[in-house]
Amino acid sequence: MSAALIAALKTRFDARVSTAAAVREQHGRGEAYHPTKAPDVVVFATSTQEVSEIVRMCAAEGAPIVAFGAGTSLEGHVCALQGGVCIDLSRMNEIVELNVEDLDVTVQAGVTRKQLNAYLRDQGLFFPVDPGADATIGGMAATRASGTNAVRYGTMRENVLSLTVVLADGRIIRTRSRARKSSAGYDLTALFVGAEGTLGIITEVTLRLQGIPENMTSAVCPYPSVEAAIEAVIETIQTGIPVARIEIMDAVTVAAVNAYSKLNLEARPTLFYEFHGSAAGAAEQAQRAQEIAAGHGGEDFRWASDPAERARLWEARHNIHYATLAMRPGAKSWGTDVCVPISKLAEMLRESRKDNEGASFPVTLVGHVGDGNFHHGYIIDPDNAAEMAEAERLNKRLVERAIALGGTCTGEHGVGYGKIKFMRAEHGEAIEVMKTIKRALDPQGLMNPGKVLPD
Repeated sequence: MSAALIAALKTRFDARVSTAAAVREQHGRGEAYHPTKAPDVVVFATSTQEVSEIVRMCAAEGAPIVAFGAGTSLEGHVCALQGGVCIDLSRMNEIVELNVEDLDVTVQAGVTRKQLNAYLRDQGLFFPVDPGADATIGGMAATRASGTNAVRYGTMRENVLSLTVVLADGRIIRTRSRARKSSAGYDLTALFVGAEGTLGIITEVTLRLQGIPENMTSAVCPYPSVEAAIEAVIETIQTGIPVARIEIMDAVTVAAVNAYSKLNLEARPTLFYEFHGSAAGAAEQAQRAQEIAAGHGGEDFRWASDPAERARLWEARHNIHYATLAMRPGAKSWGTDVCVPISKLAEMLRESRKDNEGASFPVTLVGHVGDGNFHHGYIIDPDNAAEMAEAERLNKRLVERAIALGGTCTGEHGVGYGKIKFMRAEHGEAIEVMKTIKRALDPQGLMNPGKVLPD
């Protein structure tokens, strides 16, 4: 990258430009095992117009561009594989417009999930997509994030109404209006949600909101086996119970959570439930789910109706990443996820458990099993070549089996460059269509190069 471009950025944006090694290193890694790939320079933007200006300057010099939010991604999305300019959007953290009557809100890309819900609480509203980490809304849109509430409320795909995007040549577009439905033109919103910054940089997001339920009731229930728990999940979903969250942990993961979050759950395969609605409605849902659980060996429902206890339970669930790292101090988590049709979930988990039984390192299981999505964490020493190769083999086997069962290589982590090797197996000739779109919108190949699409 040219010294002239760095000098021009410093002249224009002054103290908001950094070439310090520590700052560049921080912006060249996410939360997972992927090695740091630092950009040449980091620029902290504060508006859509500034992002547009930075992109125009980069395009004129042919410099790669990587957008950065909170750095919580898991598949190398923010690694600057070709160096270049990192545009940090974290200072773009304003709530632009709240429309209470329409149940929507427009925010800058750097607003975080927790910040948004704290702002909405007094209005009796909340944003339901909950990936666990306090990610930025822009990053969540870019990776098509999901999470614990997806079984009832959907993913970012269903909850993003419109986007403001800066294209690779610096043009600024709005992908659609705030209307709840439209038949006018191509669905550009869906195109950029999940594009991981390879087609443009998302700077503002308009989101659907939900009313805070009158009642939220949570429960945990241990089962004799993972298969029994999954059969209970399938019956619960097929019965039509509108469960808000239904999560699984295996015994290894429960033990890690107990130690880290000071809980006293039985170290057995366990389902975490949450029910939303009126007091009577949530109670009825919970009662029906409990009856189904009993039919599959889940006899000991532990209720958490108190808000503080419920929050503690879900905070422990969200801290799984750190709980599992504590199992092996100094290790990293090779976190991987797949998603299969729910009818194939029991088979998928049974076979993956067989694969993992002989692993030389701890392997954890947690899943948003209400929609067929689950995660394994390989708790590895990234400096141990043998462990890295073993984790690579296990991950490859897991993904290939998921695709063979009609599933996907990633349900919510995204592709980045960590799962790029599986894209052609999943999408076939559709990859060439994706490449055509990429070339049309980013002919120089500057936007987050090396991500999503295989060479």
